[in-house]
Amino acid sequence: MLPLGRLLPALGLGLALTLTVPAASSAADAAPPTFKVLVFSKTSGWRHDSIPTAVQTLKDLGAANGFTVDATEDDTVFTPANLANYQAVVFALTTGDVLNTTEKAAFEGYIRAGGGYAGIHSASDTEYQWPFYGQVVGAYFKSHPEEQQATVVVEDRTNPSTAHLPATWSRWDEWYNFRTNPRGSVHVLASVDESTYDPGDRMGDHPITWCQNVQGGRSWYTGMGHTVESYKDPAFRAMLLGGIRLAAGAVQADCSPPGPVGPVGAGTFTVTNAASGKAVDALSAPVEDGAAVVQNPSNGSASQRWRLSDAGNGAFTLTAAGGRCLDVPGDSTTADGALLQQWTCWGGPNQSWRVEPSGSGVYRLVSVAGGKCLDVPGATTADGIQLNQYTCNGTPAQQWKLTRVD
Repeated sequence: MLPLGRLLPALGLGLALTLTVPAASSAADAAPPTFKVLVFSKTSGWRHDSIPTAVQTLKDLGAANGFTVDATEDDTVFTPANLANYQAVVFALTTGDVLNTTEKAAFEGYIRAGGGYAGIHSASDTEYQWPFYGQVVGAYFKSHPEEQQATVVVEDRTNPSTAHLPATWSRWDEWYNFRTNPRGSVHVLASVDESTYDPGDRMGDHPITWCQNVQGGRSWYTGMGHTVESYKDPAFRAMLLGGIRLAAGAVQADCSPPGPVGPVGAGTFTVTNAASGKAVDALSAPVEDGAAVVQNPSNGSASQRWRLSDAGNGAFTLTAAGGRCLDVPGDSTTADGALLQQWTCWGGPNQSWRVEPSGSGVYRLVSVAGGKCLDVPGATTADGIQLNQYTCNGTPAQQWKLTRVD
């Protein structure tokens, strides 16, 4: 395996296409490649017209940035001896079943030995019956609408694959929906705002690019990259470059999943709207199943104190003083405008919430069941208004301050 001792500087903050390596005066003076990447683009299902452009783009990025790219559609190269030559394997728009049992075992051994994986677009439409691969890619493809313009929300602007991007990034692509939401087991780098396009099968919370440390190796994936034009976009090319370097271990990055109970930790908190200062209020006892959860002026009373408890997979429950949990009605888990209630705690997904940063010192609370955000209807400041859930959109009506009171 080639050494990783001499690495290129970290990817810059601009939208530059590549990092240029000065030409050597002779072959003897040329610096050795910093790492090697295997690009694999075999398909047994749908075949994208953009594959040749994608492969050439990856070769160009390697040539301009000092790493070697070997491209193939020959699955027989998946042997332990051959994979050991590469710091990362890129599944570039693969589809269907592409490896046999022996080749799968070689890839599993490669990842477990510290190898890297990068997946582009339909890499998630690959090997549905191979659980190990499903874990490495992070989520499987479910469906997609027609190509359209949408807004990408960049959640991690420190990662080498997304540091150059603005906070929101409007682009044209084919937007994948996934069978499961990977958030909670991966480190989400960017999500797509479903309010800016018609996603068809709505996910609510909709990660689109992520990374993770998995099975002893490294993984980076983006659901973008369907179109030929994507590979001509300097911002997208720079994202690919950062993702490949991350997968190869050439740069370091935080790819850890969310903490067990979100960034604020367990405990008892008041939850107040960042814009109005109104508090989430369970009202006074006695409380019955189905009782409303409303907003009221913050007063520090027991009805405005919520206990955050670990619900697993990066989520938690919010329990009111009366002992009942913040709950999305079971028949409305994915409905915009569903009114929130209190219900006997039973640990289901409609009582599990993720706490995610949504700005400086504020958070959004996202229902695990439907991916919708805790929301003030119409952004009203009126007292006694029952709170609802709504598609996450980053507005002040969905931004909350959590203040520890225990």
